[in-house]
Amino acid sequence: MKVKKDRLETLRMIISSRELGSQEELLDALQQEGFKLTQATLSRDLKQLKVAKAASMNGNYVYVLPNVTMYKRVSTPNRIREMMQVPGFLSINYSGNIGVIKTRPGYASSIAYNIDSSNIPQIIGTIAGDDTIMIVMKEDASTDEVTAELSKVVDMNVHA
Repeated sequence: MKVKKDRLETLRMIISSRELGSQEELLDALQQEGFKLTQATLSRDLKQLKVAKAASMNGNYVYVLPNVTMYKRVSTPNRIREMMQVPGFLSINYSGNIGVIKTRPGYASSIAYNIDSSNIPQIIGTIAGDDTIMIVMKEDASTDEVTAELSKVVDMNVHA
């Protein structure tokens, strides 16, 4: 199931970063990212993601994700794996037994999920919004310990 999840995420990134108008172009782009699949599988994936075709700025019909407008497209696409490795983490600050992580918009809940799933013994729990995560630490936990444990879970360059 992880392969399908990775494939769907890669497909989302391809569609949001490139103007592709045929399933053949999508299949080629997926193959460049290491996914070899049939046209039938691609069709099912597109249906699951609710992908549609819409006119681009230059009048060509291209694949688009639901609720994604054309002006949001990335102008200089990187390889999809590179785009997926860009961390959402921005910063972390502590006050007492509370930590506040700032993320790029939309990243907070997935990062908080990864933190909660990691069962870090110094962390009691998290609350996430769109771009902010509040971490509640045990009373005796040091910020250095928590930062070290978080760095194993979250790709972060800590400047706290």
